[in-house]
Amino acid sequence: MLQPIDIAIILCYLVATIFIGLIAQKRAKKSKDDYLLGGKSIPWYMLGLSNASGMFDISGTMWLVTASFVYGLKSIWIPWLWPVFNQVFLMVYLSSWLRRSNVTTGAEWIWFRFGKGQGGRRSHTIVVIFAIVSCLGFLAYGFIGLGKFVEIFIPWEIVSPFIPFDIPLAYVPHFYGTVFTFFAVFYTVIGGMSGIVFTDLLQFTIMTISSVAIAYFAWDAMGTETLNTPDGWLTPFFGWTLDMDWSGIISEVNEKIESDGYSLFGIFFMLMVFKGILCSIAGPAPNFDMQKILSTKSPKEAAKMSGFVSLALMPTRYLMIGGFAVLGILYYDRLNLERAGFIDFENILPSAINQFVPVGLTGLLLAGLLAAFMSTFAGTLNAAQAYIVNDIYLSKNPHASPKQIKTMNYSSGIIVVLVSITLGFFISDVNSITQWIVSALWGGYIVSNILKWHWWRFNGEGYFWGMLSGLIPAIIFPIVFPDTLELYLFPLLFVITLAGCIIGTYSAKPTDTAQLKEFYKRTRPWGFWKPIQEEVILEDPSFQKNTLFKRDMFNIFVGTTAQTLLVIVPLYLILREYTSLLICIAVLAICAVILKKLWWDKLDDQL
Repeated sequence: MLQPIDIAIILCYLVATIFIGLIAQKRAKKSKDDYLLGGKSIPWYMLGLSNASGMFDISGTMWLVTASFVYGLKSIWIPWLWPVFNQVFLMVYLSSWLRRSNVTTGAEWIWFRFGKGQGGRRSHTIVVIFAIVSCLGFLAYGFIGLGKFVEIFIPWEIVSPFIPFDIPLAYVPHFYGTVFTFFAVFYTVIGGMSGIVFTDLLQFTIMTISSVAIAYFAWDAMGTETLNTPDGWLTPFFGWTLDMDWSGIISEVNEKIESDGYSLFGIFFMLMVFKGILCSIAGPAPNFDMQKILSTKSPKEAAKMSGFVSLALMPTRYLMIGGFAVLGILYYDRLNLERAGFIDFENILPSAINQFVPVGLTGLLLAGLLAAFMSTFAGTLNAAQAYIVNDIYLSKNPHASPKQIKTMNYSSGIIVVLVSITLGFFISDVNSITQWIVSALWGGYIVSNILKWHWWRFNGEGYFWGMLSGLIPAIIFPIVFPDTLELYLFPLLFVITLAGCIIGTYSAKPTDTAQLKEFYKRTRPWGFWKPIQEEVILEDPSFQKNTLFKRDMFNIFVGTTAQTLLVIVPLYLILREYTSLLICIAVLAICAVILKKLWWDKLDDQL
């Protein structure tokens, strides 16, 4: 149960978000770019912190605390499902490429790449559909996580007498999710990108304080308690199979491992890396991450912003994740993980807060985690609004007045929220929607979006058919293969989408040469662009092609190593594994020196 001081802290936070939204409203009213992109005037480090705050979401944190509890240090690889290392690809080169386009949304970028002919129009339509489906999936994902979280702290038996209708226990999280969603709707719809960024800064500050406190509690407990875990829990290394047996410790965890489908960990890891690398090369999905990149002042600041995300997010988030996982194992008998008669390991995070965090800090932590939900929700909602307003409404009403645009911004936001809440009622847990988004939905996005950057002959028809041949199976596969982990279906999805891309491309003539030359000159990608490169050099002999492929790939390897170390260092600190901690810090320092010389100091090479 929450104490009065905790409730007061949460209410103060909610009031602060409304206040920020009202302040940001004045700026958001100036123009479409001010609303959707903050006028492209927000400093890169603020956008980076905002982006990190958006990724510090409540559903993902619950999922990762559960993964750390169950799989120990092997859990550091599981976020590669997203994949988290796509931020390194963005940092090294893709953010700069994307920001040079100077567009408002990913769908508008499609016109920049393919033109406004039939192929371009079809591609624009399909990417808008994908973006909206993706945003709805993320909103539903956040919605169900928040509801399950709040349920622990506000017991339904206290609330139900005041509700004039009956709600089955299985849908109590959905009810709570609906109520708290509307606070996030207010400052997002009213304040636009500026409101989101400034609220995110407040949220990230709260989350940092909370993370350090939780990590300290766990570190202190490790000094007096013994961690009882199965063999292999304390090492990040693994073989072909997981071989982690919780029998005699917490036997129910074995059922969780079986249901997750990670037992063949070697195959799972290889598929995860294969899909992750391809997904990263494809560039950012059309969500809040892409909108933050497009909101930066310049390509150079876009690269800095993406690099700063990992530095700000990983250590802070894993202090909290590692702390709660350790406390959960040490004091498992004190956790209440039952929901509707079943043990639900996704309740470890809220239950641990209820048991181990003192009064006052509980309110701050809950405010922070509510903030994390709101941050993710707000950024995703802003992205959905951008596609609906900029790429649907304004494409048909180019001369709409500022008042009409404002009305459309508000109404589209409300409609998207209502649809996502409806979808949330069909989701049983966080893991299922996570697997669908990262493996099925994004799996269908990959091939088309790799080819659009790297192959001159790839046209709008190829993009359209490739995206369509990915989107349809992504929706159908979970129905046809309900008991199969979506990641294991990725090779089949890859072949289907590749065929769609190739057949679609050669069913139509190439994109107009003038359009390709404009794209190539402004973006300067490496890849299979020789015919267009020759045309450009013929017109402008001073043009220099991009020769940074090898350096970019090396920087990505170093950057991914550094990012992984930023994850494991907090875990070793909490576990008091000081020898391993010092080794990781030493390797991290070497990575930092290399990236300073070969990435940061060379950013001007990409201009």
